[in-house]
Amino acid sequence: MKYLNISLIICLFISTLVSAQTKEISLEEIWNGNFRTESMDVLHSMNNGQQYSVLNFDRTSRSTSIEIYDYKTLEKVKTLVSSANLDALPYFTDYTFSKDEQKVILAINEASIFRRSVLGNYYVYNVSDKTLELISEDKIQEPTFSPDGTKVAFAKANNLYVKDLNSGETLQFTFDGKKNEIINGITDWVYEEEFAFVRAFDWNADSNKIAFIRFDETNVPEFSMDVYGTGLYQSQQVFKYPKAGEANSLVSLHLYNLDTKNTNEVKVSKTYNDFYIPRIQWTNNPDVLSAHYMNRHQNELDLWMINAKTNTSNLVLAEKDNAYIDVTDNLTFLKDNSFIWTSEKDGYNHIYHYDKNGKLINQVTKGNWEVTNYYGYDENTNKIFYQSVENGSINRDVYSIKLNGRNKQRLTKSEGTNGASFSADFSYFINTFSNASTPPEYSLNSAASGNLIKSIKDNDVLSQKLSNYKTSKKEFSTIHVNGNDLNMWTIKPADFNSSKKYPLLMFQYSGPGSQKVVNRWNGPNDYWFQHLAQEGYVIVCIDGRGTGFKGAEFKKVTQNELGKYEVEDQITAAKQLGELSYIDASRIGIWGWSYGGFMSSNCLFKGNDVFKMAIAVAPVTSWRFYDTIYTERYMTTPQENASGYDDNSPINHVDKLKGDFLLVHGSADDNVHLQNTMRLAEALIQADKPFDWAVYPDDNHSIYGGNTRLHLYKKMTRFIHDKLGDKRDEDEKIEVEEKVKIKG
Repeated sequence: MKYLNISLIICLFISTLVSAQTKEISLEEIWNGNFRTESMDVLHSMNNGQQYSVLNFDRTSRSTSIEIYDYKTLEKVKTLVSSANLDALPYFTDYTFSKDEQKVILAINEASIFRRSVLGNYYVYNVSDKTLELISEDKIQEPTFSPDGTKVAFAKANNLYVKDLNSGETLQFTFDGKKNEIINGITDWVYEEEFAFVRAFDWNADSNKIAFIRFDETNVPEFSMDVYGTGLYQSQQVFKYPKAGEANSLVSLHLYNLDTKNTNEVKVSKTYNDFYIPRIQWTNNPDVLSAHYMNRHQNELDLWMINAKTNTSNLVLAEKDNAYIDVTDNLTFLKDNSFIWTSEKDGYNHIYHYDKNGKLINQVTKGNWEVTNYYGYDENTNKIFYQSVENGSINRDVYSIKLNGRNKQRLTKSEGTNGASFSADFSYFINTFSNASTPPEYSLNSAASGNLIKSIKDNDVLSQKLSNYKTSKKEFSTIHVNGNDLNMWTIKPADFNSSKKYPLLMFQYSGPGSQKVVNRWNGPNDYWFQHLAQEGYVIVCIDGRGTGFKGAEFKKVTQNELGKYEVEDQITAAKQLGELSYIDASRIGIWGWSYGGFMSSNCLFKGNDVFKMAIAVAPVTSWRFYDTIYTERYMTTPQENASGYDDNSPINHVDKLKGDFLLVHGSADDNVHLQNTMRLAEALIQADKPFDWAVYPDDNHSIYGGNTRLHLYKKMTRFIHDKLGDKRDEDEKIEVEEKVKIKG
């Protein structure tokens, strides 16, 4: 009897173990954060190069703090400031040091305006005397320390202000700001979205001048969105949005002198009719400002050096391209005011070194691969640190190289996605590593050799948790389509049987310069794909022509014809995949979001003999509805390229629809307007084409908040099961899932 009991216990243990290893991922688990990864928040390297700070949230006390750690030991040195000790500040969500690190701006009550812009309340914390000072009673934008730490410049209600932290006085120095007309020092909607910055002002090195861009959007057409809320009547959000071919803001560059209290407009010695100023940055010389000027087509980029003392300008760099030029964020001025610059001018994105007058000293990196991030220049070792895809376009590694282009060294060892945060003196870097099978790991490494010094944080707990689930490996490969080897990943059911036939769901984004086939850890969609694989689907993602990190020629082939070659690649790839013995060619679907929704719509319409169904979330349905900067970069204007706009827009191909179509949008999408879906829906109705659709009230382009994202993915999952699946009754499936959860 004793032995029987032991045997029974062993059998029960094995049974439980097997059961645990086959647990299925539920949609609820994905969207309630059950698979969230641990990270290092708001990491900042201290000036001494030996310490770093992070933002810490204490769930017990509901307080936040800035913690200082030692690089060598990884031990906490001290708590710099904690909201638990500040009566006026119960918590803060972000922080920014002054240059000397003796003051810190602490953010609270930040609320999003658009994708990157926020309004909030901000305090200055003095490290030495532990005092706290509110910058403004009103909500403000982009508070920024002067380099000497004695002042803070900020924007409020479209005007600019400076607060003197010694006297406590606040000075307003622009006065014409007005909603939907004039903006000083903060970007308009389209600059924020497409040039990816909000703060359009900058301090000089002597803290006595501020350069800023002024936006006159008076003649930019307005767009309005109903916001339904919970009241009896809806409200409206009205803002300036320049659609392709329409008027942009008139931009001008200005200099404010804090000593004289005078503001002057900058005039460069070249006439521009319709142009952008996508970047401004002071050089190390406190009287010399750099500014990027771009023509409206964005195929010419000029770098100007503007002397604030003599009011003269010097054009030091002028780049031209047959297609377009991407704005660089990597402009770095060295002590002699020579500068580092990144460019695609040789066909791949690389690092260049120019003297202060724009004469090329040398091309630092070379090869048929792309530099994907620039980390900085160490003047002590004469090294540049950067990230690239030299080890395969789906991977990222960190490298060092001498300024003269010699002694290149790969600093990261593991294959996957590596990203670095360097200490201020470039002696260490914190490497963030992940790949498709390894969740993020944070480690301290030597900047000289790349060698591991210590592990800081990993996600072993998540790995252990996932070991209890039935998951599938993400398989990377290439597929030869239309003369190109395209990067691809595949997720198959864990119990995959090559003698069976499986439905295929394709996912893609496909926008210019984008990448979805990348060797890194899961995002929420990856867990959804694992869920679908558990349900018996094969999931595939392919980066076609027009996507990034394989050179300018591959990326820019779609110029003037967005949606032509990208769609051809997805359709051709689907046909090839349909010929595989284990794929049911009669059950192939495709889905995508934003540009991916534009693509999935086009693929279903144009590939009506290939795709059985498609889901389009927040799609562009005609490029005539989208903004100037993005659209014209790739298409010029609709006045110049009408056929490019119309020949490949889904709205003009609804007559071809044969399969099943789910169309989804948020009603408060300030980016890709609901207009896109409404116009496509009307076109489908007039063409007498059946389709399914959903509009999520007051949701923006991301369609999230509360239960929203879970609801959306449940809807999409049901649609996939109904159109591609085995027709099992969905109520029965949900009932089974609930039973499994209860047993678990």
